[in-house]
Amino acid sequence: MYDFQLKTPVAFLIFNRPDTTRRVFAEIAKARPPKLLVVADGPRADHPDDVEKCAAVRAIIDGIDWDCKVLTNYSDINLGCKRRVSSGLDWVFDTVEEAIILEDDCLPHPAFFRFCEEMLNKYRDDKRIAMISGDNFQFGRKRTEYSYYFSRYPHIWGWASWRRAWENYDVDMKLWPEIRDGGWLQDLLGAKISVWYWKNRFENVYKGKIDTWDYQWTFSCWIQSALTILPAVNLVSNIGFSTGAVHTIGISELAEMKTGHMVFPISHPPYILRDSVADSITDRTIFSGRPLLQKGINKIKHTLRGVFK
Repeated sequence: MYDFQLKTPVAFLIFNRPDTTRRVFAEIAKARPPKLLVVADGPRADHPDDVEKCAAVRAIIDGIDWDCKVLTNYSDINLGCKRRVSSGLDWVFDTVEEAIILEDDCLPHPAFFRFCEEMLNKYRDDKRIAMISGDNFQFGRKRTEYSYYFSRYPHIWGWASWRRAWENYDVDMKLWPEIRDGGWLQDLLGAKISVWYWKNRFENVYKGKIDTWDYQWTFSCWIQSALTILPAVNLVSNIGFSTGAVHTIGISELAEMKTGHMVFPISHPPYILRDSVADSITDRTIFSGRPLLQKGINKIKHTLRGVFK
């Protein structure tokens, strides 16, 4: 689709889903990265079919048919989302200075790779920027005509970053008590509902109640006042929402979102300012506003049940 030769290494995070892995791998193959770093978790002890599924997923990687250096970091045992992804990304950024990162359910548009590479090159030494994402959750809303905008939210369904940014990552969030007790979330977020939402998430992650790695990345970016670059059109579709998924379970308006066409050359904004309007929309639709929305829906359902008894 584009006269473009990818030069950036791609990191591919896989587990036990051959169907989605095969589709994402096909898009990576079209991009033909010169270096592919593959991180895989091991089968879960209480899921006997994981052994076969994990083996099938890893066999997909053996189908590489382009000139590519392949590096693998496979775990024989199941580490879980938190430890496997975090340790895998530690390995990725110990190995390369920068990378484009895809999980096994994040299906990229062909333009995603070029967009990430151009942003990695442009903002490589700008510490105000922590990462580039391929995600856009504005549902068609645009504030400017530029190709991308700056956000506080580090969406990770297809993203890219540098070693210099990942060095700030701490999977155990050791600074959380100081940030929490000092009221710094209030300074950062302002709105009480947002503070409540993120305080709850960070506290549960810190106490080990949520087996994940991504809230820690959000925390790491925020305490550095670092921004994320988001495209003006969605460039990645999450194809992993299903009953068999580990985290993306059930029905969601974010599932299999359509991707859009990005025009090149990229139109760069002449400033680095966070789009607070876009972030407010994201907060209401994806983060702190969702519990209130669901509560309202449940209340309506309860009322209707009473009416139609």
